[in-house]
Amino acid sequence: MRVHHPTPDKDTIAALEPFERLGLDRIRVISSPREAEAACAELAAVPHLGFDTESRPTFRVGEVSDGPHIVQLATPEQAWIFQLHEPASRGPVAELLALPQVIKAGFGLGDDRKRITVKLGREPEGVLELNAVFRERGYRKEMGVKGAVAVLFNRRYLKSKKAATSNWAAPRLTEAQLVYAANDAWAAIRVFHALGLAQDLGAR
Repeated sequence: MRVHHPTPDKDTIAALEPFERLGLDRIRVISSPREAEAACAELAAVPHLGFDTESRPTFRVGEVSDGPHIVQLATPEQAWIFQLHEPASRGPVAELLALPQVIKAGFGLGDDRKRITVKLGREPEGVLELNAVFRERGYRKEMGVKGAVAVLFNRRYLKSKKAATSNWAAPRLTEAQLVYAANDAWAAIRVFHALGLAQDLGAR
């Protein structure tokens, strides 16, 4: 018989101590084609990465997003934020995301994958939806990063609504944007390892 686990509610999560966060000293901002080539070559040798994207919000009815405007990738030690405003920076990122041997783990990645395919011209491979892993393990509701951090670390994941709806297409991102974006990818790789997925995938 399959066991079903409850997903923690908002009140339960709100009572928890905050989850640690990456500081600016562990966040690398990649904004030029040369930086993108070097960073992507480095990350191509990393077997597992936390993954997320951010797009400038749309506010008018019928308006279509031209995002993602940034792509975030993280190891347990640090995070990389790739700004995509320069077309020449997009090629190395597209190539990295298309590598099937590099696992990119994150939450709610369906939209991200579609937007990346349209904008970068390559479909991401090796993408692991962490919500699906939790469903396989008996959690009925969509877990999301907040629920996952609460279940695995007994901590409250902090998210800024102001940063979430900010202009991700800006040439210069604010410190708040950098911390928000980097930690979404970093929390994903922390959850990935806490679930034992590195060992599971290595055993296949």
